Amino acid sequence: MPEVHIFIATSLDGYIADVQGGLEWLLMMPAPEDEDHGYTAFIEAVDCLVMGSGSFRALAAMRDWPHDKPVVVLSRSLGPEDVPPHLLNRVRVMRATPRAVLRQLGAEGMRRVYLDGGKVISSFLREGLVQRLTITRLPVILGAGLPLFDDPGPQYLVHLETRSWPHGFVQSVYQVAP
Repeated sequence: MPEVHIFIATSLDGYIADVQGGLEWLLMMPAPEDEDHGYTAFIEAVDCLVMGSGSFRALAAMRDWPHDKPVVVLSRSLGPEDVPPHLLNRVRVMRATPRAVLRQLGAEGMRRVYLDGGKVISSFLREGLVQRLTITRLPVILGAGLPLFDDPGPQYLVHLETRSWPHGFVQSVYQVAP
């Protein structure tokens, strides 16, 4: 089965999106334009992305689709007809368990998966399918919104490294303990 990695930004109070599911607050953060906090290297090392319908809706609403890699949207509410025509060759919707999704992706030759979206992240964590988490905390308190974790169950992590930037971003990398 493919390895599963998370690379995600949160507010200081642990939210990944505002109360409407929006990500605009990320674009308002004081980061230099030439600093991507390791995202380019991370995304180049993955074969595909798996995300939930909330993440998909937020990204699909953006003017430009941000991913060149294949994307799988896990959803009980969306179907293939909900994928905009310009994304049909890049995005597919699946209704399956996390383990079944990884088996399918492994059968397709995928070795490393980027996981995105709070509920999807929590479901993969609950099933013991995540190997590494990279969490970047941004200097903002949203006060409410969509939390990073949605009852993932107890998870024991090994801290691998923490980096910080002068503009206030703090990034920690963890491995899920065996």
